Amino acid sequence: MLDLTKTPYNLSTEQIEYINNQINKMTLPEKIGQLFFVIGQDENTVDLKQFVNKYHPGGIMYRPDSAEKLKREIKTIQKESKIPVFVAANLEAGGNGLLNEGTWFGRPMSVAATDDPKQAYNLGDISGYEAAQVGDNMSFSPIVDIDNNFRNPIMNVRTFGSDKYRVMRMVDSEVEGLKHNKVIPVAKHFPGDGVDERDQHLVSSVNSLGTDEWMNSYGQIYRHLIKRGLPAVMIAHIMQPAWERKLDPGIEDKDLRAASTSKLLIDGLLHRELKFNGMTITDATPMLGYTSILPREQAIPATINAGIDMILFNKNIDEDYKFLTDAVNDGVVSMERVDEAIRRILGTKLAQGVMNTDNQLIQEIPEKLDLQLEDHKARTVDLAKHAVTLVKDRDKILPVNSKKYPRVRLVVLGDSDDGGFKEGGHVTSLFKKELEAQGFKVSLFDRKNLDFHEVFEEGIQDLKDKFDLAIYVANIETASNQTTTRIDWIHLMAADAPWYMRSIPTLFISMCNPYHLFDIPDISTMINAYTGNPESIDAVIRKITGQEEFLGKSPVDPFCNRLDTRL
Repeated sequence: MLDLTKTPYNLSTEQIEYINNQINKMTLPEKIGQLFFVIGQDENTVDLKQFVNKYHPGGIMYRPDSAEKLKREIKTIQKESKIPVFVAANLEAGGNGLLNEGTWFGRPMSVAATDDPKQAYNLGDISGYEAAQVGDNMSFSPIVDIDNNFRNPIMNVRTFGSDKYRVMRMVDSEVEGLKHNKVIPVAKHFPGDGVDERDQHLVSSVNSLGTDEWMNSYGQIYRHLIKRGLPAVMIAHIMQPAWERKLDPGIEDKDLRAASTSKLLIDGLLHRELKFNGMTITDATPMLGYTSILPREQAIPATINAGIDMILFNKNIDEDYKFLTDAVNDGVVSMERVDEAIRRILGTKLAQGVMNTDNQLIQEIPEKLDLQLEDHKARTVDLAKHAVTLVKDRDKILPVNSKKYPRVRLVVLGDSDDGGFKEGGHVTSLFKKELEAQGFKVSLFDRKNLDFHEVFEEGIQDLKDKFDLAIYVANIETASNQTTTRIDWIHLMAADAPWYMRSIPTLFISMCNPYHLFDIPDISTMINAYTGNPESIDAVIRKITGQEEFLGKSPVDPFCNRLDTRL
C-alpha cells in the first residue's frame, strides 16, 4: 500500500535505499522508539541526553515555555538523537502554542469571521515562524473539523466554522503559512470532531454521520487536502460507526472502535478509500477516549495494527514501550507492520526537510532569537479589526458613550484558569481599564461577595440609581476535559443574570463561545469576538463606542437554529 515514490513523499531511489538500510541497522528498541511521540521533557527535571539514548523517540511535543529554554532543550535533543526527531506543538492560534513570548494571533474562528484566506496564511506564518525560531518543525494544526454542533465543548472557536468550503479555503492558506517556515502541517482530528456534544478527552466521542453525509463533508475536506499533498494526519479517539459498518457489514456493535484503534477506519477508510499515503499520529493517548475502550496493553498494539504510525504521549513510558515490545516479540504486531510505520516516519522526515540521508538535521536553529513581535502584533490588530462580529442590536443601543451612559456595571463570566490547556486570556482588568479610558465610571460585579440586598430586594429604580448601562463579558473558554461551555449562572437565584435587561440597556460580549444566545436569548445586543486577546478587546471597545464599524461575518449560526434567539 505504501509508495514512497508518490505524494506526499516523492522520494528518490537513493532516499528509499537509505530508509531500507536504516531499518536493517536499527535495533528493536530503536524501532519501538521511532513509533512514539513523547511528552516534551524539561531539562530541570530530566537528563535529556540520557532520556534520548534510552527511549530513542521519533517525535517530541512541547507545551508553552520560555523561548530560550525551549531552544536549548530542543538543540540538546536533536544533537543527541541518532535520527533527528519531529518537534511539535499545538500551533492552533499563534506562536503562543509553544512560546510564552509568542503571539496569540487569534483562534481559527476569528480568522474565519474575516472570510479572508490572507488571515489564515498569517495564522500559519506567524505560528510557524515563531516556533521554528526554537527548533520546532511540526504543527499539530490545521484543525480541519466542522463545527456542526453548538453544544460541542471542545471544538467551537478552534474550528474555521460550519461551512466546509470556508474550512478548505482557510486550511489551504494556513498550510501555506506553515510551509513557508518549513513547519510540517498535521491535519486533525480524523475522522472528524464537531458532531458529538461530548469531548474525546473524556469519552470516545462519535461522529454519527452516515457514510454519504460524511464523505460529502469531512471526507471532501480530507480528499481535498490529500490531493494537495498533505503529509500527516492526526487520528482522534472518535468513532465513525457508519463507515465501520460499511467496510465490515457483519461487525457487532461491541466491536466498533474509535479511529485510534480501528483498522477499518485507518487502513480501510483513510488509506484505501481516501488514498492517503502519508503518516498518521494518534491524538494524545492519556485521553479517556483512548484509555476507556481497551486495556492499555491491548490498545497500544491495536493502534499500530490499525495502520497508525506514531503514538502520541504515554502514561508510564516504560510500560507503554514494554506493551509494544512484547506485542512484537509475541507476533501480535508483525515486524513488517513496524517497518512500514518506520518507512512512513523516515520518509516524512526526508520529504519534509527535517533530515538528510546522512542522518543530519537540516533545520537551522538561530543562535539569536528574532520573534518579529512588532510585525506580528500589527497583523494581530488587523485580524481583530476584521473579525469582531455584531450578531444583533435589537434595541439600537450601539454606539455607547460616557455622556449618554456615564455609569457602567461590568459583569464578567468565566475568566478562569480551570480546564485543560486554555489560551490564558484574562479579560476583566483589561475591559475595566479600557472602559474607564473612554470616560465611563465602571463598577465591577463581585461574584464572590454578593450584595444580598441588591440580589434579593432591589428593583429597577434601585439599579438605575447605580448604573446606566450593563456590559456583560463572557470569557468561557473552549478547553479540554470539560463537559460544557455554556453559561453557568450563580446558582443562588441566578444572582449574576441580567434580569433587568428589558429596562436597563445591556450589552453582551462573548470573547470565546459564539453560541451564548442559547442561554440568554432575550438580550438586545450580542457581540462575538472569538478570541480573548488584548487586540480583540481593543477592537471591541472601539466598535461599541462607534470609533470603528463591525466587519466580522459569523462563520457559524450564532442563533443556534432557535426562534427566540433572533427576537
